[in-house]
Amino acid sequence: MRLETRKASQTFALGPSGQVRPFAAENPIVRFAGVTRAYGSRVALDDVHLELQPGELAFLVGPSGAGKTTILKLINREIRPTQGEVTVAGIAAHLLKGSRVAELRRRVGVVFQDYKLLPRLTALENVAFALQVADLRISDEEARDRSLDALEAVGLGDRGSALPHQLSGGQQQRVAIARAVVAKPPLLIADEPTGNLDQQTAWEIMDLFSDIAAWGTAVLVATHNVEIVTRLQRRVLTLVEGRLVRDQQAGHIGRMAWLASS
Repeated sequence: MRLETRKASQTFALGPSGQVRPFAAENPIVRFAGVTRAYGSRVALDDVHLELQPGELAFLVGPSGAGKTTILKLINREIRPTQGEVTVAGIAAHLLKGSRVAELRRRVGVVFQDYKLLPRLTALENVAFALQVADLRISDEEARDRSLDALEAVGLGDRGSALPHQLSGGQQQRVAIARAVVAKPPLLIADEPTGNLDQQTAWEIMDLFSDIAAWGTAVLVATHNVEIVTRLQRRVLTLVEGRLVRDQQAGHIGRMAWLASS
C-alpha cells in the first residue's frame, strides 16, 4: 500500500486490548461544540459535542432518523448548524462562506452507500477525475499515476480499465474508497458504506478503513451494522433522537443496540 505517513500533532498509545488510540491532540480533525440543527420545527441534532482525532476510526450508530446523516452533512458543509460550532481540519465550517466550501471539501473524503461512480468512466478514470477536480494543477500523467496507486492500495490494481457495471458491488465500493482517499485528505466520512454488501465483503471494506486510519487519517463511519461495530472494537458514538447519548470505546453499543438495527 503506497501511502505516505502524515505528520500529526499527536502521539499514539497502545491500549490494554491492543488497539491503537491517539492521545488528546490540540487540534482535532473534527470538533462539534453545542451543535443543534433544526429543519423547521423538527430538531435533527440537539446540543451535540464531539471530537475526532487524527488516526481515529469511530462508528456513528443509531436508529433511522437519529441524526447520523445530518452530522456527516455538517462535516462536509452541505448544511450549516442552527446553533453551535463545527470545525473540520482547522476550518470553521459553521462560518464558512460558499466561495470557500470547495477548500473544506478537499480535506474530506466521502464514501457513499451506493458508490456514486460515473457509469461511463473506467475505475481509473473515476479516481483520476475526482483528483483533478479537487486540484486543477494536477497533470493527466500525475493523476493517472496517483490513481493507479490508490487502486493498488484497495486491491484493484488490475481492474483500472473496467467500467462500473463490470465490477461487483464490493469492487465498486473499493473504487469509491480509492476515489475518496487519492488526494490524501485528513478526514474520511462514510455513510452506510456496507449497506449494499454481503457480510464478507463488508468485512473487507472495514479492513480498508482500518488501514486508512492506521496511516493517520481520521475515519467516521455511519452504520447500522451492529456485528461489525461490536467485533471491530473501536469507538462508538450513539445517537438517539438527535442527541449523542453515548460515547464509548472498544465497540460497546450498550442497551440501545437494538435501535441500531432498525
